[in-house]
Amino acid sequence: MSSDRPTGERPTSIHLSSDRPTGERPTSNHPTSNHPTSNPPSSDRPSRFRQVGALRGRGAGLLTALLLACTSLLGTGAPARAETAGTGPTAATIAESLAKDPVHVDPSYAAAVDPTQEQALVDRIAATGLPIKVVLVPLKKGDAFDGDAGTLAAVVKERLGEQKLILITTDEYGKRLTGTEWPADTHQTRDAVSAVGFLRELDDAGLAARVAKAVELIKAGNGTEVYEAETARIDKEYSARPKDEEHASGGGSTTLLAVVAVLVLAVAGAAFVMRRRRSPRHTVFSFPDAVFAADQAADEAGMRLRAAAELLALGEAVEQADGADTPGLSRALDAYDAAGRVLDAGRGLPDLVGVLALVEEGRSALVPAPGLPLCFFDPRHGTAVRRTTWRPLGRRERVDVAVCEDCGQALRARRSPQVLAVRDRGRTVPYFEVPAERSLWAATGYGSLLSGPDDTLAARVGTGEFSRARQRSEDHDGAATD
Repeated sequence: MSSDRPTGERPTSIHLSSDRPTGERPTSNHPTSNHPTSNPPSSDRPSRFRQVGALRGRGAGLLTALLLACTSLLGTGAPARAETAGTGPTAATIAESLAKDPVHVDPSYAAAVDPTQEQALVDRIAATGLPIKVVLVPLKKGDAFDGDAGTLAAVVKERLGEQKLILITTDEYGKRLTGTEWPADTHQTRDAVSAVGFLRELDDAGLAARVAKAVELIKAGNGTEVYEAETARIDKEYSARPKDEEHASGGGSTTLLAVVAVLVLAVAGAAFVMRRRRSPRHTVFSFPDAVFAADQAADEAGMRLRAAAELLALGEAVEQADGADTPGLSRALDAYDAAGRVLDAGRGLPDLVGVLALVEEGRSALVPAPGLPLCFFDPRHGTAVRRTTWRPLGRRERVDVAVCEDCGQALRARRSPQVLAVRDRGRTVPYFEVPAERSLWAATGYGSLLSGPDDTLAARVGTGEFSRARQRSEDHDGAATD
């Protein structure tokens, strides 16, 4: 059984050394601090600074181009995008609704949030004095947001054109809520909204009550404290269960199912929990083709749109940050620069996901208490909630990785987490099985496998590791076709 915890030391990883290539990077127009970073001296860059405002213009132009590109895909058989009729709610219709009312409820959610409850939410939001908006819409593959909650948030924010915004949305699974705040997570929005899913008092609560609680926690500004307390409680309850209980009565795990119910995960795969008394405590597991089905059909254009929007949002956050009060501003600038390089040079879904990981690294640098990276198994799952030890298939050593709640539950039940899949040597494999010398993302686990605070994704991109790995991959693919 995997051993996990909300936080922990990062494992050591192998570094590739090289001189940092010359080039410009963005900067804020605020003074920077003397906070030490892993960046080389400014003399290594012929032009250290340029205004983020100018780069925001570049980012906005890129986003506009991407929107047009996505629209052009309609004639190529690609899934319909945000301005297409017949695919459910669009960014335009949602933004139009939010201009009149801070709560948008799709008709499919009318039974969960009736007009009286919706008005109560509007009044509660107004009482906070915060720029909170709520979007409750169903998400599915092929819709205007390709079924992705992150894309929904980023595109709606771009449509609204508001600099300061707190957005609460449904997630892609329809079971939980997600929270995003711009330009920075000042009110601990992400943790506040995530905490709602763990509160015992809301076990039987409806959607309206959950949204109301999320608004309350955002206003209180203690979402991280509540989130950490609730996840610690759940971890304690899980750890306290009898060790032999999962094998009792033929092997069904009553306690595990109870914990899953508390987490509102309703794990349908519980039937796959090991039932034999002699099963090893830590089992390796394979990754069946079914796990990769969604990834093989992934919409790269949609992910590029999301990556561009999130990069633009990070640039706005950096521009508005006060250097005197933000010790990690220099790191955030490095992450912004690195994410832009990867977005420009990226050639597939893994690189676009890398942009999301770099943006997350930049966001984390802007807050007083940096959090965990994105989920190791698939960064599209969102920010990890804890670190856990895991043994890769076919290896003896265990590694320490950051995981989202769903992947953590899968590991506990000895099921295969849903992973980000890539093509390598004609096979579909988990991204982390690609040799590290040919993939920066395999080498770093999108941030999970970094060796410590001074080892960052941005620093590795800056030293050319991303470019060299990409070149090796291209050379390898070329040799394989000769």
